[in-house]
Amino acid sequence: MVAAITAGYIRILHVNPTTVALTLLVAVLTIAAAWGLKYSVYTSLVATACFNFFFLPPVHTWTISDSQNWVALGVFLITAMIASQLSDKARRQAAAAESRRREVERLYAFSQQLLTKDNIFELLNELPRKIVDEFSVSAAAIFLASRQKVYYSDVSAHSLLSSDELKAVGARGEPSAQSERGVAFIPLRIGVRAVGSLGVIGNISYETLEAIASMVGIATERAGAVEKLSHAEAARENERLRSALLDAVTHEFRTPLTSIKAAASTLASSVQLDDAARRDLVAVVEEEADRLNRLVGEAAEMAQLDAHQVHLELEAQDIRSAIDSALKDLGAVLDNREVEVKVASDLPRVRVDRQRIAEVIRHLLENAVKYSPPGTPVHVTAERAGRDIRVTVADHGPGIDDFEQSLIFEKFYRGRGHRSIQGTGMGLPIARAIVEAHGGSITVISQLGRGSVFSFTLPINGSSGAMK
Repeated sequence: MVAAITAGYIRILHVNPTTVALTLLVAVLTIAAAWGLKYSVYTSLVATACFNFFFLPPVHTWTISDSQNWVALGVFLITAMIASQLSDKARRQAAAAESRRREVERLYAFSQQLLTKDNIFELLNELPRKIVDEFSVSAAAIFLASRQKVYYSDVSAHSLLSSDELKAVGARGEPSAQSERGVAFIPLRIGVRAVGSLGVIGNISYETLEAIASMVGIATERAGAVEKLSHAEAARENERLRSALLDAVTHEFRTPLTSIKAAASTLASSVQLDDAARRDLVAVVEEEADRLNRLVGEAAEMAQLDAHQVHLELEAQDIRSAIDSALKDLGAVLDNREVEVKVASDLPRVRVDRQRIAEVIRHLLENAVKYSPPGTPVHVTAERAGRDIRVTVADHGPGIDDFEQSLIFEKFYRGRGHRSIQGTGMGLPIARAIVEAHGGSITVISQLGRGSVFSFTLPINGSSGAMK
């Protein structure tokens, strides 16, 4: 660049020395910005020599005749040196700012990844590997004091990052570094409390390492809090189910037991009964015993479904046969209720457990009869819906509000306004578990005062058979 400027001003453009000096100064600044101080200082010396030899009189000699030219040459050299330093400093600051920007972007991406994990075991196992990937370090390890365990990024990190040093840093709460090996240890803090330590091997700034340690400490504390909250929620749900079960037992089991006890006491007493009265009492005992048996059976079935211990006998079946089987089983329950059945004529056979699907329809029909006024019809339809068969049971009952629609498929839940109606709240959960085991889904659409429509789908291409 200096040679090109010099040759251009000697052979093409004839200008005064001031213009030459300014042009050479621009060249020095350009080189300082592009390549740094070392190259710009060298260029300054070469430019000073060329300026003296070719442009300061007497030209083509190293001597300077006028003292003012000495001043000009000195000012040029000093200006070039200072400008080189300033330009190089600006270049280094720009590079440092760019490096910090990249570190901030990596820290942001790292923090976003931390927020996606609520399981503390998964988080602790993945964190060291994420640190290695995001910040281009060789190895990383995390020690958590509450678990007294060290989590490494890979197998090689075991020998590179001492677990004793990690535990010591976590206990002292003070950072430690081994610069000759590029190893750094820093405590994980929540406020002023050290909850563990982080160790890395690689070229990473202390500020970035401190930020990573803060985020890791917060993330582990958050995951631990979420885990405790989940346990507390599970305990509350367990208590709710226990209370609901006790409520169901109190209301549903006591009634038939009371009836059986009264009938048995009457039969065992010395009261003279005619044959008709005796037969009525025996019938009461049988009916209530059957009801108890059904309640116990539903509870046992619910437990099996929850434990995924039910085997599905899958065979190609006509859905009409399952509907007919459910209607037959409910002969007495329907109590002369009009049931309108519409089954599309072009429905293909589906691979289902007919007994189980008939049980689903039976539960839906029982609900429709219980919660709709006497004399109102119940509608059962079966039709094709894309790749599924949809079975629908509709009634003209009081309807279900939006809040309860999300709860009625939960175990032991019973509508707030229908606690006086007999039932354990197990029918709909059983129906949902059976349908989902077949690879289908069950939903409800309801309007207050207009009735409810329960629908479930079964895939035409066969069941998943998930529950075995």
